[in-house]
Amino acid sequence: MPSASPLKFGFIGGGLNSAVGETHFIAAQMDGLFHIEAGCFSKDPEVNRRTAERHHVAPGRCYANWQALLDAERGRLDGVVILTPTPAHTPAVVAALEAGLTVICEKALASNSEDARHIEATQAATGQRLYVTYNYTGYPMLRELQALVRAGRFGTIEQVHIEMPQEGFARLGRDGQPVIPQQWRLSDGTIPTISLDLGVHLHHIVDFLTGARPLALVSSQASLGSFHQVVDNVSALIHYSDGIQCSMWYSKAALGHRNGLRVRIYGSEGAAEWFQMEPEVLTLHDNRGHTTRLDRACVDVQEAQLLRYNRFKAGHPAGFLEAFANIYADIAADLDGRTIEGCHQVYSAHHAREGLELLEAIARSAKERRWVELGA
Repeated sequence: MPSASPLKFGFIGGGLNSAVGETHFIAAQMDGLFHIEAGCFSKDPEVNRRTAERHHVAPGRCYANWQALLDAERGRLDGVVILTPTPAHTPAVVAALEAGLTVICEKALASNSEDARHIEATQAATGQRLYVTYNYTGYPMLRELQALVRAGRFGTIEQVHIEMPQEGFARLGRDGQPVIPQQWRLSDGTIPTISLDLGVHLHHIVDFLTGARPLALVSSQASLGSFHQVVDNVSALIHYSDGIQCSMWYSKAALGHRNGLRVRIYGSEGAAEWFQMEPEVLTLHDNRGHTTRLDRACVDVQEAQLLRYNRFKAGHPAGFLEAFANIYADIAADLDGRTIEGCHQVYSAHHAREGLELLEAIARSAKERRWVELGA
């Protein structure tokens, strides 16, 4: 059973001008498992104040900087949610762990694998809990697909083709000019920002579905949209363990795609496809020519029909916010040390570091125009 009272958390970042702040605020509290009681939501004093007002955070618990929050809230909070831009994650995550707090961090955990190793070491030294949120594996039908893979429904998995095309860097606004993204997204480090935004999800989903590890890859990166100072299109061919061949493509310069996350899995006895724009549907194919479409109402569905995923009955689609809430429910169960029906997987610094190492290899391969072995 859930805790008698919600877990008390504070937000670092996630102001009204944040891309993900409102989503985390709603998802964390959707099932009554968390309550947001304090925050440093923005460096901008007015945005910080207005965000606290919107979320009914008392003025005395709205702080001008995260250092003040950690000092004042020690012993009052169960943890913090880190929602600052990715390049600012590491110092806040490390300080929060050292302050004895549980940390929930929006992906990507860090901007590079070196910072992730530092966080990983800090977590080990402090013994605190750290969770990284990858919201797409909160979708019930993607969890259904994982259950089918594990049950051997498709035989031996041979291929994974995964893509996440978006159009944000190529679209024009009402004035006919490019839509300007947040400034931190217009600068690339060792790992291009697009990989920290999108590539981390694709690494995570392949791991979530197959458990396989990347061994070697060759890749290409380009700038095709309106902002030529940054990479906005990445493709890679990746050899995974267990003989799995993977193609990966993510882009912010693919006109016509609002968020085209699509996963195709091919095995020796069957195949499956899931498309995030139709999240309630999983399409299956077998080696006898049959095609089956599953949704939450199908009697053959095992994972997605569980009560925790059916806040409202099938026919009323669950979406992005509910998927995020499922991730928060997994985290709450882990913190409480209780069992929870169905899929219950949480991801920490080790998984995040592995993903960042993959993205660094993708960047290195594109720069050097050659195959790169992971760990080499």
